[in-house]
Amino acid sequence: MSQITHRALVATALTLASVGVLAGCAGGPAATAPATTAAAAQPAAAPAENADADPDVATVAGYAPGQFPPVPLFTLPDISLLDASLAGFAIDLTADLTPRPGLDIRPAACGDMTERAAGRGTALLYGDGSGNYTGPDGSTQNYGDGSGTFTANGVTSTVYGDGSGSYESDQLTIQNYGDGSGSATTPTGETWVYGDGSGSYKASGVEQWNYGDGSAEYIDSTVEIHNYGDGSGSYVTADLDIHNYGDGTARVNGTDIAADPIAPEAPIGTFPPMGVIAPITSCGTTITLQDGVLFDFDKSDIRPDASATLDELAAALKELNVPAAEIGGHTDAIGDDAYNQDLSERRAQSVVDALVSRGVTGTLTVEGYGESAPVAANEVDGHDNPAGRQLNRRVEIFIPAF
Repeated sequence: MSQITHRALVATALTLASVGVLAGCAGGPAATAPATTAAAAQPAAAPAENADADPDVATVAGYAPGQFPPVPLFTLPDISLLDASLAGFAIDLTADLTPRPGLDIRPAACGDMTERAAGRGTALLYGDGSGNYTGPDGSTQNYGDGSGTFTANGVTSTVYGDGSGSYESDQLTIQNYGDGSGSATTPTGETWVYGDGSGSYKASGVEQWNYGDGSAEYIDSTVEIHNYGDGSGSYVTADLDIHNYGDGTARVNGTDIAADPIAPEAPIGTFPPMGVIAPITSCGTTITLQDGVLFDFDKSDIRPDASATLDELAAALKELNVPAAEIGGHTDAIGDDAYNQDLSERRAQSVVDALVSRGVTGTLTVEGYGESAPVAANEVDGHDNPAGRQLNRRVEIFIPAF
């Protein structure tokens, strides 16, 4: 059989969907998987015994003289584990928030930026569908071309984007080469599938081969079975030596008898190709509140008439059970940098306090950006731009992947 050449891992362009992402990134598939085994149920009895056969000829129980059981089929590994691990890359980076009065809800822009939320980890998105996420339960790398890796809870899964991939835990390692071939290794044995109907299985004291053309072999400490695929074969134990010649005759423990040919073996199945990882299309969700709705000029105390807007914001966060969000304060460029930084932090803290008082239980972190992240020009051609400064004075709630 031809040697399977292992595909090289896609070059790592990032440090990383979960698929993150890779699902959410909070976890991956269970590490436990069915162990590969050479055991198989015995087939139904062969055709009725030849009436002319010598009753003193030894037989395999349930089989006519000169007949014997087929080579046991070894089981293919549970390849669904590989596609199940793709859930680790399917990170939901855009929260499904419906429109709310007073709230500007939109996908967060992607770019060369790091988005953070306490207790949830760090996501680095590159804007081309690629990115990485590192959280408390593991990490995800998404290369944006359908390939990536996912590691969580002792499981590492790799997807190459061309139908091939791998899955590794302490109990099972699967290699899928995307062309129908692959391998599976457990603590008790190793299975190889070559994609053309052939395969092999090896464990302590057991070796078996299926050549995909009707022939197969099985050897352990008690029995040796050979099926040559042309009706002939042999079955040998300590007490029984059967050679079936496939021409209607056989020799059993030295006695020549009439015997039907041996049926050929069924070929081994193939590995289905793996799926691909969807590219990252958003960095999360941003909800924007203009500070004029929340605060009086140069103040950080929330206006009484802002209650309805904050009620809507709290309801949205609770409706989705948002686990974490960053509350960021922003100012325009009027005034001292240090003063604007302090004002933005105080305003962000006021919003956090208001949300907590309304029953929001997720982790809310305060971030003051001062005048450093404008969304519009504070000046146009050297002249004051009041409309732009108004847009820059805002509080943004960033909701990362969850």
